[in-house]
Amino acid sequence: MQATATVLVYSDNANTREQVRLAAGRRPAPDAPEIEILECATAPAVLEALEQGGIDVCVLDGETAPAGGMGVCRQIKDEIFQCPPVLLLIGRPQDAWLATWSRADAAVTHPIDPVAFAGALAGLLRRRSLAQAVAPV
Repeated sequence: MQATATVLVYSDNANTREQVRLAAGRRPAPDAPEIEILECATAPAVLEALEQGGIDVCVLDGETAPAGGMGVCRQIKDEIFQCPPVLLLIGRPQDAWLATWSRADAAVTHPIDPVAFAGALAGLLRRRSLAQAVAPV
Protein backbone atom coordinates (compact mmCIF):
# COMPACT_ATOMS: atom_id res chain seq x y z
CA MET A 1 0.00 0.00 0.00
CA GLN A 2 1.25 3.47 -0.79
CA ALA A 3 2.69 5.63 1.98
CA THR A 4 0.36 8.62 1.52
CA ALA A 5 -2.97 9.07 -0.24
CA THR A 6 -4.42 12.37 -1.43
CA VAL A 7 -8.08 12.99 -0.62
CA LEU A 8 -9.85 15.84 -2.41
CA VAL A 9 -12.61 17.42 -0.30
CA TYR A 10 -15.18 19.58 -2.12
CA SER A 11 -17.56 21.77 -0.14
CA ASP A 12 -18.42 25.46 -0.18
CA ASN A 13 -18.74 25.24 3.61
CA ALA A 14 -15.45 25.54 5.52
CA ASN A 15 -17.09 23.90 8.55
CA THR A 16 -17.99 20.82 6.49
CA ARG A 17 -14.45 20.59 5.13
CA GLU A 18 -13.14 20.76 8.72
CA GLN A 19 -15.57 18.04 9.85
CA VAL A 20 -14.27 15.81 7.03
CA ARG A 21 -10.66 16.52 8.04
CA LEU A 22 -11.38 15.69 11.67
CA ALA A 23 -13.39 12.54 10.85
CA ALA A 24 -10.69 11.24 8.50
CA GLY A 25 -7.84 11.97 10.86
CA ARG A 26 -4.30 11.29 9.69
CA ARG A 27 -5.18 7.69 8.79
CA PRO A 28 -8.83 6.54 8.60
CA ALA A 29 -7.95 2.91 9.48
CA PRO A 30 -4.85 1.05 10.64
CA ASP A 31 -4.48 -0.69 7.26
CA ALA A 32 -5.08 2.48 5.22
CA PRO A 33 -2.35 4.90 4.18
CA GLU A 34 -1.87 8.26 5.84
CA ILE A 35 -3.81 10.92 4.00
CA GLU A 36 -3.24 14.43 2.78
CA ILE A 37 -6.32 16.59 2.30
CA LEU A 38 -6.72 18.88 -0.70
CA GLU A 39 -9.62 21.27 -0.10
CA CYS A 40 -11.68 22.74 -2.93
CA ALA A 41 -14.53 25.22 -2.50
CA THR A 42 -15.60 25.45 -6.17
CA ALA A 43 -16.39 22.96 -8.93
CA PRO A 44 -13.77 24.45 -11.31
CA ALA A 45 -11.11 23.87 -8.62
CA VAL A 46 -12.20 20.22 -8.37
CA LEU A 47 -11.94 19.73 -12.13
CA GLU A 48 -8.53 21.41 -12.25
CA ALA A 49 -7.19 19.25 -9.41
CA LEU A 50 -8.46 16.06 -11.05
CA GLU A 51 -6.96 17.02 -14.40
CA GLN A 52 -3.58 17.47 -12.70
CA GLY A 53 -3.84 13.94 -11.28
CA GLY A 54 -2.62 12.41 -8.06
CA ILE A 55 -6.03 12.29 -6.35
CA ASP A 56 -6.80 8.94 -4.72
CA VAL A 57 -10.34 9.57 -3.40
CA CYS A 58 -12.81 12.45 -3.74
CA VAL A 59 -15.19 13.49 -0.95
CA LEU A 60 -17.96 15.64 -2.42
CA ASP A 61 -20.59 17.54 -0.43
CA GLY A 62 -24.02 17.04 -1.97
CA GLU A 63 -25.27 20.17 -0.21
CA THR A 64 -22.77 22.51 -1.88
CA ALA A 65 -24.12 25.36 -4.04
CA PRO A 66 -24.28 26.33 -6.83
CA ALA A 67 -22.71 23.12 -8.19
CA GLY A 68 -23.73 20.33 -5.80
CA GLY A 69 -21.56 17.33 -5.11
CA MET A 70 -24.01 14.97 -6.81
CA GLY A 71 -23.87 16.81 -10.11
CA VAL A 72 -20.09 17.21 -9.87
CA CYS A 73 -19.79 13.49 -9.13
CA ARG A 74 -21.78 12.53 -12.22
CA GLN A 75 -19.76 14.98 -14.31
CA ILE A 76 -16.36 13.70 -13.20
CA LYS A 77 -17.43 10.07 -13.61
CA ASP A 78 -18.29 10.93 -17.24
CA GLU A 79 -15.36 13.21 -18.00
CA ILE A 80 -12.30 12.15 -15.98
CA PHE A 81 -10.36 9.15 -17.30
CA GLN A 82 -9.88 6.64 -14.48
CA CYS A 83 -11.83 8.84 -12.08
CA PRO A 84 -10.92 8.16 -8.46
CA PRO A 85 -13.58 6.71 -6.17
CA VAL A 86 -16.08 9.21 -4.79
CA LEU A 87 -17.51 9.40 -1.28
CA LEU A 88 -20.62 11.58 -1.35
CA LEU A 89 -21.95 13.50 1.67
CA ILE A 90 -25.75 13.45 1.48
CA GLY A 91 -28.28 15.47 3.45
CA ARG A 92 -30.48 12.57 4.56
CA PRO A 93 -30.61 8.79 4.19
CA GLN A 94 -33.51 9.11 1.69
CA ASP A 95 -31.07 10.78 -0.73
CA ALA A 96 -29.17 7.51 -1.22
CA TRP A 97 -30.89 6.99 -4.57
CA LEU A 98 -29.47 10.32 -5.75
CA ALA A 99 -26.00 9.14 -4.73
CA THR A 100 -26.58 6.07 -6.91
CA TRP A 101 -27.75 8.27 -9.79
CA SER A 102 -24.60 10.39 -9.46
CA ARG A 103 -22.45 7.20 -9.65
CA ALA A 104 -20.89 7.76 -6.22
CA ASP A 105 -18.94 4.79 -4.90
CA ALA A 106 -20.13 5.36 -1.31
CA ALA A 107 -22.28 7.82 0.64
CA VAL A 108 -22.59 9.00 4.23
CA THR A 109 -25.08 11.44 5.69
CA HIS A 110 -24.76 14.86 7.30
CA PRO A 111 -24.00 15.42 10.09
CA ILE A 112 -20.83 13.44 9.62
CA ASP A 113 -20.54 10.39 11.87
CA PRO A 114 -16.74 10.03 12.27
CA VAL A 115 -16.84 6.23 12.54
CA ALA A 116 -19.06 5.74 9.47
CA PHE A 117 -17.11 8.31 7.49
CA ALA A 118 -13.69 6.86 8.35
CA GLY A 119 -14.93 3.36 7.51
CA ALA A 120 -16.29 4.42 4.12
CA LEU A 121 -13.13 6.41 3.30
CA ALA A 122 -10.84 3.55 4.33
CA GLY A 123 -12.87 1.15 2.15
CA LEU A 124 -12.45 3.40 -0.89
CA LEU A 125 -8.72 3.81 -0.21
CA ARG A 126 -8.31 0.03 -0.01
CA ARG A 127 -10.25 -0.40 -3.24
CA ARG A 128 -8.15 2.26 -4.98
CA SER A 129 -4.90 0.64 -3.80
CA LEU A 130 -6.05 -2.76 -5.02
CA ALA A 131 -7.07 -1.35 -8.41
CA GLN A 132 -3.67 0.33 -8.80
CA ALA A 133 -1.88 -2.88 -7.83
CA VAL A 134 -3.59 -4.95 -10.53
CA ALA A 135 -3.67 -2.26 -13.24
CA PRO A 136 -1.58 -3.07 -16.30
CA VAL A 137 1.50 -0.95 -16.77
